[in-house]
Amino acid sequence: MSKRKTIVASATPQRRLFLQAASRYGFTTAVLAATGGYLGVNAELARAADDEAAKEKAAKHSMIFATEYKLDAYDTYPIPQVQFKNNLEKLTNGAVYVKLFPAGQLGIGSALAQKVQAGTVQGGSVSLSNFSPFAPIVDVINIPFWCGENQRFANLVTSTVWNDAITPKVTVKGYKPMFYFTVDPRTVAARKGLGRLIKTPDDMRGLKMRVPSSRLLQQFYRLTGANPTVVAWGETPSALKQGVADALDPSVGALYTFGFIDILESITLVDSVPDAQMFAANYGWFQSLPHDLQAKFDEASEKTQGESFAQIPVARKASMAALGKAGVKFYKPTAAEHKRWVDAAGEQRPEWDDIKKELAGSTQTFDKLKAAANSKGRFTVDDYKA
Repeated sequence: MSKRKTIVASATPQRRLFLQAASRYGFTTAVLAATGGYLGVNAELARAADDEAAKEKAAKHSMIFATEYKLDAYDTYPIPQVQFKNNLEKLTNGAVYVKLFPAGQLGIGSALAQKVQAGTVQGGSVSLSNFSPFAPIVDVINIPFWCGENQRFANLVTSTVWNDAITPKVTVKGYKPMFYFTVDPRTVAARKGLGRLIKTPDDMRGLKMRVPSSRLLQQFYRLTGANPTVVAWGETPSALKQGVADALDPSVGALYTFGFIDILESITLVDSVPDAQMFAANYGWFQSLPHDLQAKFDEASEKTQGESFAQIPVARKASMAALGKAGVKFYKPTAAEHKRWVDAAGEQRPEWDDIKKELAGSTQTFDKLKAAANSKGRFTVDDYKA
């Protein structure tokens, strides 16, 4: 009992209000109140709890949807959890009820992907890097400099070519792809004290580049002259502080949202690889829905995808402002400098040929995917311009 009191006492006032609301009105109500701005307002909380209970009781189908991200991260990291819940419930006229479990409540990364695959969780958000062990084909986006920009990525993942080449290989693994989205391209973010502004691959030589356990990203950074160093995500801040790693590559929004603001010296916007995610449902659960609800499910997914794309520049602006205020410098390579990145490590290099064949099935299929990335799709998505 004393241990619990200590934990609560040390929590922030907002966190204490959240815990109190969750204890009294339920977790989903507390989640919605946190985003709606009425934590601590008992009348609003009670009304919201009654509304949620009524919606859940009236629904014919229920969906547990989990992510590893806090709901308030949407301002700087566009993971549209509440947006999807609202869209699906509205478009199905309440026939499907969505119960949100954010912030890692039901697992993160590959552990959450496994739960969606098994159907113990009906849907979730997973990064494509974490999803690739279950459906390796999606890892093709981690070949650098062909779909890193937001617009190219959006063109690609909404194309007929992607749907024909990728979707069957995902559904056979037990997943229903809801939609793919990105939170901006990956960067090269250098730690404080490095004293080296990264402009071209020449500046990468000997750099200890923190990477996840992605062989594609490891090969990418080897081609630039860096020394890729696999470090678990949870250990990355201490690795940077101790000099075990010199730099890392998440998007700007991820760097701010996950607390690297006091660790970084500079961020170079290289537009190499999308920092991409997907919303996926359990395929068996989706197939169990009546056909009319399946159509509404797809409609809600596309609507949410568009909202996520629209949030990218808003989230980026907020993240860059906060990081800049803390003294982090931003650098956008010139056209000539960007060409040197592409020449050093781009998809045109022969080192990628075997991986293209392995993931896409053939270099011809990859070329079709590349053409789709370069063909304007139905969404217009913002890319950062210096």
